Amino acid sequence: MKDYEEITSFLGEWGPFQKVIFLLLSLSSIPNGYVGMAMVFLADIPPHRCRVPQLNFSEGCLDGWEFSKEQYRSTIVTEWDLVCDNAWKTPFTVTIFFFGVLSGSFLSGIISDRYGRRFIFFATLALQTVFSILQASANSWELFCALYFIVGMGQIANYCAAFVLGSELLIRNVRINFASLGVSMCYAIGYTALPMFAWFIRSWRILLIALSIPGFLYIPLWWYIPESPRWLLSQGRVKEAEDIIRAAARKNGITPPDVIFKPEDCEQLMENKESQRLYTWLDLIKTTNIRNITLISIIIWIVISMTYYGMSLNTPNMDGDPYFNCLVAASSEFLGYGSIWLFIRYTPRRFTLPFTMILSGTLLLIIKFIPQDMHALSLTLVMIGKTGVTGAFGFLYLYGTELFPTVVRNMALGATSMASRVGSTVSPYIAYMGTYNKILPYILMGGTTVIAGVLSLLLPETKGEQLPEFINQVKPLRW
Repeated sequence: MKDYEEITSFLGEWGPFQKVIFLLLSLSSIPNGYVGMAMVFLADIPPHRCRVPQLNFSEGCLDGWEFSKEQYRSTIVTEWDLVCDNAWKTPFTVTIFFFGVLSGSFLSGIISDRYGRRFIFFATLALQTVFSILQASANSWELFCALYFIVGMGQIANYCAAFVLGSELLIRNVRINFASLGVSMCYAIGYTALPMFAWFIRSWRILLIALSIPGFLYIPLWWYIPESPRWLLSQGRVKEAEDIIRAAARKNGITPPDVIFKPEDCEQLMENKESQRLYTWLDLIKTTNIRNITLISIIIWIVISMTYYGMSLNTPNMDGDPYFNCLVAASSEFLGYGSIWLFIRYTPRRFTLPFTMILSGTLLLIIKFIPQDMHALSLTLVMIGKTGVTGAFGFLYLYGTELFPTVVRNMALGATSMASRVGSTVSPYIAYMGTYNKILPYILMGGTTVIAGVLSLLLPETKGEQLPEFINQVKPLRW
């Protein structure tokens, strides 16, 4: 379909319809902000000692452990004694969650591109909410992990679905504001709410229930959020797309033209072979252009995900109060997303991503040379670095929607998001290294982030251009 945005320009950019879509899809990302990070408090390790002192230290604590109640009434660590010989289970629990995210990314991309954005958006929202509540009733670590895997399937898949749906329902500057401020800022609100909930609720089961209940508030969205007309057109379902656009025009108080998509446009759409076939993951490497974009995007997503989650999960290892550290880390997200919004508006795409990644990686590498007694300076460098990585992470979603065509857009975001789980799966162990060496995680994350930032210079410029609809419209790399 040629120039979709020009054909639907009579709707305007910022009417009641667009405002409702912007607001509701943005708000839907609030739970995503705390679901993935909740393990910072759910699985924190309180000070502990053997319940009965052991004369032979090689025997371990035969009668179990006593955990300090000063900071937490309970965590999954105190619930199932995940210390000493079982200490490996704590980071592995987070890894299980990210394996779920990986699986969800794989399945949701295929389902969304085949059955629609709206269906997968609400399905994953329900999955995340219901299984988080069930997780709070788990009576064993194994069951907790199994349920956490399913929660992971819903978490990032829901975020990606909301992102793609909003990007396709909104146009031009509104789409950019939605991508860089709307969903991102609401994600940050959810992340910021986590340490506040955890401060007042010190029991892991009650905390998990309290974080899950807000998901039910999104049920009414079903009657306000339509399917993406872009996706319907890519499937050749012109009549359904027209009905949604006419309904949007009525909400905006606009009389739509008698014919929205002219016969010649419809004929061009129906004759286009790309609109008549079902797409698979192999289409992401079908041509040279889309193959190069896919491979480079995967590498960048892996590195940014590893660094972002590694820094977020590492907050308990930092000096000071864990609630305050988490609040500062979460607050840095607002600065990160706000800064990236300015970059998106005033700088080329090919400048924004390399700059934020190289700057963040460099700051993390500098921490090695900061004296150990200068905690404030180290914390400042960490938070500035996290601000840059946060902005880059949010920017990747917008950049991805502009790089990949409509026919495989959600599948491509699912594929890159799925690949990024390689990085996030490793991140708990990078954070775990911080319990033994506080500097090593920053060296690993900083070095890889700088390398990926240099690689991102190869990606093409997309600012101010129409979203590609088909694979043959994907741009080549900028060698």
